[in-house]
Amino acid sequence: MHYGFSFDPSRCSGCMACVTACMDENDIPGNCTSFRRVVKLEQGAYPVAKVAFTTLACFQCDPAPCESVCPEGAIRRDEVSGIVEVDEDLCIACLSCAMVCPYGAPRFFPGEKMKKCDFCRDRVAHGMEPACVRVCTTRALGYATLDELNRKQGEKP
Repeated sequence: MHYGFSFDPSRCSGCMACVTACMDENDIPGNCTSFRRVVKLEQGAYPVAKVAFTTLACFQCDPAPCESVCPEGAIRRDEVSGIVEVDEDLCIACLSCAMVCPYGAPRFFPGEKMKKCDFCRDRVAHGMEPACVRVCTTRALGYATLDELNRKQGEKP
């Protein structure tokens, strides 16, 4: 029952609601970077320029490079959900995870240990969608088990 995000770039307007919801849900200070980012992609030049957006968060890699380099074992994959989680009690804020993550997912806020996207674990445990998915007005972001996401992908024309 491993979980994942889905993303339809044709639907994303770049509104940043997912970033704001993530910051609010996780009490991230306004001067820090959210666990979720929106990236603007520009192609071509006038008069045929195109703009698209993509939204990125932790990819929950398998195997996760951050997990393998953590000297204290503070980063582990939950066997049931597949979510790569951080035990802040074990984290020594050595930044090893940040150095190996190809997606820039680990975040270090002033005076705190490493934090990262955990699919809004507490919300999901209560039957709610992750905050970023809940506020996506264009429904560009989705969330489901990997089996469901793969099945839906196979159904697309």
